Amino acid sequence: MKVGVIGTGKMGEYHVKTYLALQDHCQLVGIFDNDEDRSREIAEKYKVKQFLSVDELLQSVDAVSIAVPTDYHYEIGLACIRNKTHLLIEKPITSTVAEADDLIQKAKKAGVKLQVGHIELFNPLIPILKQELENEEIIGISFFRLNPYNARLKDIDVVKDLMIHDLYILDELLKQKIVEFHALGNIIDHSTKHAAVILKSTQGVTVELIASFKSKRKVRTIQVFTKEALIEADLLNRTIRVTRTSTPFSKKIAVPFTKTITIDNSVQPLDIQLIEFLHCIKFDKPPAVSGKQGKRIVELTIKISESIHPA
Repeated sequence: MKVGVIGTGKMGEYHVKTYLALQDHCQLVGIFDNDEDRSREIAEKYKVKQFLSVDELLQSVDAVSIAVPTDYHYEIGLACIRNKTHLLIEKPITSTVAEADDLIQKAKKAGVKLQVGHIELFNPLIPILKQELENEEIIGISFFRLNPYNARLKDIDVVKDLMIHDLYILDELLKQKIVEFHALGNIIDHSTKHAAVILKSTQGVTVELIASFKSKRKVRTIQVFTKEALIEADLLNRTIRVTRTSTPFSKKIAVPFTKTITIDNSVQPLDIQLIEFLHCIKFDKPPAVSGKQGKRIVELTIKISESIHPA
C-alpha cells in the first residue's frame, strides 16, 4: 500500500519514521508541507520524495497521515476525500463539530476510511487497564497530565492539547455519557495553561481531570477507585498497581496487598496505530478510532475549553 505524510512538524516526522519502519505493510511514497524548507529537510533526511502540492501527493498514494495544525484538518480532509485517499487525522479531528460532521458524512459517502489519531489509546497499558477493570464497579477516576512550560506552548490551550487525550481514555474506559461537568482554569498569555475539571457520568461515576503546562516535571497518571480496589496507572513508566484488601488472619482485620504489572516498552503506540490504520483499509474494517468518536470528544473538549475561557 502506498502512503504519504502531510505535515512535517514534530508529529509528522514521527509518522515518516514509523512508516519507513513498516516496510512489510506499506511503501512511503512522499511528503508535503506548506513550509518547503522544512519539507525539503525531512525529505533529504529520510530519503523520501518532497511533493510540492497536496493534490500531487494525494494522486500518488492510497492513504495519508495528516499532521498539520488543527485549523487545516478540515480543508485537507476534504482534499483527501475528493481524491478517494484514506486518511488518518491527528487529534483533534477538526476545529469544530460542524466540520467533523461534514468530513464524516463525506468520507462515508465516498467510501474513504477516516481514522482519528488518538495515540494514547494505542498505549499497550490501556488494554491491560481495561482488562483489570472488567469486573470492577467504578466509583471515580482521577487523571493527571502535566507538562513543563516551553515557548512552543505560548498560544496553546491545555484542554485542547493535553486534556483531550484523557477525555478519550475516559470515553474508552467508561463507555458512559457525560451528563454534567464543572471546569476552572488559569488563563496565561491569552490561553488556558492550567485546567481542572470535574465530570459526572450517566451511571454516577465522578471523574477529575487535571491538565497543566505549568508543571516542573512531566506526569501521566490515572487512578481508578472501585468498590474493591485502587488501580493506579503510570503511562510514562508503563506500570499498573492494583491494591486490594484481604483478611488472611482474621475477618476483622483487613490487610492491603498490592500487585504491580509492568508493560513491555518495546512496542510503540504509533506503530500499533499506523498498523491498525493500514489494516482497516486492507481488510475493509471499521477504523480503530472512528470519526464519530473523534467528533464526540472534540465536542466535549470545546465545551470545557469555552466554559473556562469564553471566546
